[in-house]
Amino acid sequence: MKKIVLAFVAVAMVAGCSSKKKADETQVVPTEVVDSTPMSFDPAGSDSGKIDGLATIYFEYDRAVLTSEAKRLLASNAQWIKSNSKVRVQIEGHCDNRGTIEYNLALGERRAQSVKNYLQGLGVAADQLSIISYGEEKPLVSGDSEDAWSRNRRANFVPTMM
Repeated sequence: MKKIVLAFVAVAMVAGCSSKKKADETQVVPTEVVDSTPMSFDPAGSDSGKIDGLATIYFEYDRAVLTSEAKRLLASNAQWIKSNSKVRVQIEGHCDNRGTIEYNLALGERRAQSVKNYLQGLGVAADQLSIISYGEEKPLVSGDSEDAWSRNRRANFVPTMM
C-alpha cells in the first residue's frame, strides 16, 4: 500500500511540474520598430572630404575668429547636423606647430568653441555638439611652410551615433 501511495504522489508531482509555465519562457514582443539602417562615417571626419555636407573650417594665423567663408561653410554644416538628428558631432580644434603646446591647446579650444557657438546660433541642438582641442598634436599636413601651417589651422567635424 505504501508503494502505491508513493507512486501516486510521484506521478502527481511530475504532472504538476510539467504543466506550469516558467517565467523566463515568456516571449517579449517589441512594440516599436527600430531603424536598423547602418550609419558609418570616416573616422577622419570632415578632414577626409568623404562626408558630403560636412566641411572642415580653416582659421587665420593665431585667430579663433570665423571668416566669412567659414560662416558660409558652417551654414551648410548646420543643415547637415540638423538633418541627422541621431548623430553627435565632435568639433576638433587644431593649430599649426608654431607656439607652445599649452598655447596651441588653448587656441584649439577657442577655435572649436567659436565653431560650436556659431552652429548653436544657427539652431543646432547643443546636445549634438561636443568640442575637444588637439592643439598641434594631430597635424593634417607635415612641414614648416605657409601651405602646411594654413591647412593645420582648422576645426574638424567627427560624427558619431548618439
